[in-house]
Amino acid sequence: MPRDKSESHVKVNQAIKAEFLEKGFENASIRSIGSRAGMTSAGLYRHYADKAAMFDAIVAPLVHDIQNWTKKHIRQKYELVARQRDTGEIFGETIMDLIKKVILPRKEEFRLLLNGSKGTRYEYFVHDFVMENQKEYMRALDFFREKGYSVSPVSEGEIHMLLSAYLTACFEPIVHEDDDEKILRYLNTLEEFFMPGWLKIMGMK
Repeated sequence: MPRDKSESHVKVNQAIKAEFLEKGFENASIRSIGSRAGMTSAGLYRHYADKAAMFDAIVAPLVHDIQNWTKKHIRQKYELVARQRDTGEIFGETIMDLIKKVILPRKEEFRLLLNGSKGTRYEYFVHDFVMENQKEYMRALDFFREKGYSVSPVSEGEIHMLLSAYLTACFEPIVHEDDDEKILRYLNTLEEFFMPGWLKIMGMK
């Protein structure tokens, strides 16, 4: 009876993920991945063109969902501000919700993205994510000013520093902790610490 290709593909992906989590992209071996999957290197190449494609298959869906959530979140915030909604509604959803809904259920993929991506196009994911959010945040500050909010006179350099500190802190528990309850407790502490500052900058407090 011929082997079920879909089952084979799942097994290959499990082997790829295990290898990358243990060794990172640079030190991962095609031969070792094949051994984990119970097939030859040639067999692996029937599933993926190269090691980069294998890595991409594991982390790209998560990156895609993070980007989509962020775009949707930004669009909703502009709509709420334009409609002059109250502060609580505007900030009812934060980066913490992205972590809880999108990242936390896929901790292993996220750890791989942050700790095992050297040598791939995802190597500077956190830096790139900060830069994307920094540009958007500066545009948001201008928009809030236009709508009459008393926005603090902060520079782009200051926003970069704050976002770097904020996102790095928010990602730390996922990278280093396995206990979801403890991760959520850490995230709540971070939100309580950072949110008053963000509200003040946006002229909402």
